[in-house]
Amino acid sequence: MAAESSLEQEALKRREKLKALREKSALASQDARGEKRDVDNSADSGPAAKIIKFRNYQPKDETLKEQKLPTAKPLSVEEEVKDHVEKAKSNDTVSEVDLTNLAPRKPDWDLKRDVAKKLEKLERRTQRAIVELIRSRVQGEENLADVVNAGATEQGFDAE
Repeated sequence: MAAESSLEQEALKRREKLKALREKSALASQDARGEKRDVDNSADSGPAAKIIKFRNYQPKDETLKEQKLPTAKPLSVEEEVKDHVEKAKSNDTVSEVDLTNLAPRKPDWDLKRDVAKKLEKLERRTQRAIVELIRSRVQGEENLADVVNAGATEQGFDAE
């Protein structure tokens, strides 16, 4: 029976919480609609009353003129402007300009950049093909010295 009584107690607690939430939401909805609460909150109740401050509005009523805030005076920015002007006049500017950075690029620089990878691949393939041709010639002829001499004579070098 102790288990049943604890369950009943928990159910009662939940009901009380739900009831409190309903009352709270009802009060909030009344405030949103502008209805009066049951609790007495008059304008003279002290710190709970809202104080109106007029910043831009010029009230015509004498009692409201007391609540008007004094007009704000703009700050002087002359000193800050002078500092900025002095910093701008300083001679810390770059005396020499690097013309390579200013010169326009050639019109085909992007094409060369894009084709560079493909050219590297083709260069490697070309080198491999040349090596294979040389190997096939060397294997076809027994004497390596004759092959080198033949290649030198074709290029215009003397074999001596």
